[in-house]
Amino acid sequence: MENTTYNSPTRFGYEILRDHVIPSILGKHEDEILYWVGKEIARKFPVFSIEEVPAFFIEAGWGALVLEKTTKDEAFYTMTKGDITTTENRSCQLEAGFVAEQFQKLNGFLTECYGEVRAKDGLVRFHVKWDVKTTI
Repeated sequence: MENTTYNSPTRFGYEILRDHVIPSILGKHEDEILYWVGKEIARKFPVFSIEEVPAFFIEAGWGALVLEKTTKDEAFYTMTKGDITTTENRSCQLEAGFVAEQFQKLNGFLTECYGEVRAKDGLVRFHVKWDVKTTI
């Protein structure tokens, strides 16, 4: 077992589910399914502005989400580890799906988000892209 100290039983349970149970059940389809689950979570827990998304990430224990840059049809975020989040060997598509759905709901355009863990520092980079020609 990895030599990790857990601050609470909740964290330990979350880590077991997220890092071992879910990947075992979902197998090679983990990323795709987690993306759609993230979108469903966003529908059940809607925010009222894009500025609320980072607060949701903190409350969910996913990590600190920081807006790096926006343009007319895309946004870039970086996520650092949260209290109950490690990024090593973990899919970040749950969070990407959540971000995509929140942006789509709020801006009214077809939106996708791609999340990628940067190996050198363990940070997650999210690229949110919406199609201003395709309204929802």
